[in-house]
Amino acid sequence: REGITEQDASLLGLVIERGRALVLAVNKWDGLSHGARERIRAELARRLPFADFARTHFISALHGSGVGSVFESLQAAHAAGRAHLSTPQLSRLLQEAVTVHQPPLVRGRRIKLRYAHQGGRQPPVIVIHGNQTESVPDTYKRYLINYFRKSLGLFGTPMRVEFKSGENPFEGRPNPLTTRQLNKRRRMISHFKKND
Repeated sequence: REGITEQDASLLGLVIERGRALVLAVNKWDGLSHGARERIRAELARRLPFADFARTHFISALHGSGVGSVFESLQAAHAAGRAHLSTPQLSRLLQEAVTVHQPPLVRGRRIKLRYAHQGGRQPPVIVIHGNQTESVPDTYKRYLINYFRKSLGLFGTPMRVEFKSGENPFEGRPNPLTTRQLNKRRRMISHFKKND
């Protein structure tokens, strides 16, 4: 009946920061009018957008209504936090996400995201390798988290995405020309000398 207090929001922030699985239960739901219920739903969406991955249950502990489904959500959230994600599956989902919505351009060059693998559990961490990954904006990072969450069905646990840029193994090394390229270069030089 109090609504969402500052203590509720800060406690939720701490739970998410620590990477713990989460299920929200709103108690005393049976004693609220229809208008009060709508206000609480709107307040949840407005004040807790950072916990949108958690399933929300509206329960009455006194009458026991809605309590049974909370335990199913708890088990699903726990399983999502401990999920094993294979590298081929994550890489395929990454390519699908990039196809649907391309990463932005940085200094005229497109960010390339090559492959992904699991970097940890509880919470699930997905490590994405590519180039210019330090320039990936937060909005695109949130898009990738939401895409992975929806595709993998990992609700009830926060997810983290880390980016790693690979070094260019050929940086600083001259590119040796093939015999064919050398012959073409000689012909071009002699052609321009002849025309001058």
